Amino acid sequence: MREVRHLHILGISGSLRRGSFNTELLRVADRVSSEGVSVHVADISDLPLYNADVERALGFPLPVERFRDEIEAADALLFATPEYNFSVTGALKNAIDWASRSPSPLDHMPAAMLGTGGRSGTAGAQNHLRDILRHNDLRVITSPELVIPGAWSKFDDEGRLTDDVVAQRVRDLVTALQQAVEGSNADDRSVVAG
Repeated sequence: MREVRHLHILGISGSLRRGSFNTELLRVADRVSSEGVSVHVADISDLPLYNADVERALGFPLPVERFRDEIEAADALLFATPEYNFSVTGALKNAIDWASRSPSPLDHMPAAMLGTGGRSGTAGAQNHLRDILRHNDLRVITSPELVIPGAWSKFDDEGRLTDDVVAQRVRDLVTALQQAVEGSNADDRSVVAG
């Protein structure tokens, strides 16, 4: 009989906005996940801008150490990216830059992504994010894709998701990530190695 263990997913949102729809999607992921799976949302708001001189002279600042430790403790990563000017946010890119420094806790991590935004959702940002994550050979699942257009119609005034179809799609994505971690998709083309 196979041992059942708890799966810890670290959610990383590219939005720093208090009422962020993308951060809410990570909270939804935690709520709709199956038993034995949890999604903890990282706080990247206090990460300083990446500066190689600071890293060389002082090492990693404390907020960066905390963030890297959270990645190290996770079984998988779930990125929620808004789309700013057809790409990922500066905050998300900065967090990845800090985490990517060698030895990197990002190396070969299983990951998935989702995002909500305007009329075209976050397709451009997610494509750019896939390219960025190739640097550390993250194993990003490509199916199901979760690009949610028309964010304003899916959330209430307090920023809570009101669309049950989207909630089910978030659950499906978390399940696919869980399967990737557990190795059941080892031969599946939906898992891309670097």
